[in-house]
Amino acid sequence: MELLAEKGIDFTDLKYIDSYPDQHYPDVAYHLAKKIQAGQYDRGILICGTGLGMAIAANKVKGVYAGSCNDVYCAERLQKSNNAQILTLGAQVTGPESAKIIVSAWLGSEFQGGRSLVKVTRIQEIEEEIFSR
Repeated sequence: MELLAEKGIDFTDLKYIDSYPDQHYPDVAYHLAKKIQAGQYDRGILICGTGLGMAIAANKVKGVYAGSCNDVYCAERLQKSNNAQILTLGAQVTGPESAKIIVSAWLGSEFQGGRSLVKVTRIQEIEEEIFSR
């Protein structure tokens, strides 16, 4: 959050765990993903032990794409190639300084379309098929 403030990026800490202490990381991920699906937020960042469980849970919401990144290249590709709205990080596997670099790379990237557009479109088609059952 300090990094976002330093960059002058407007953000909201949903403080979901503070409001619902009995819930677990899947609930936190779902809560944010539903807000993104509703258009309340364009992007979000989720943090758990590895970032993996958060990504899995967030990806259960139709139209929301999340990925866990541990390096700059993956963070850039998450956005540039996959148009993902949620970056997940692992507090137990990513140090604070590395996390800042990864977040900066992700935030500094935009979806490029091009060759990736057909792939993202195919993901959306698969998603539509699954959610229409």
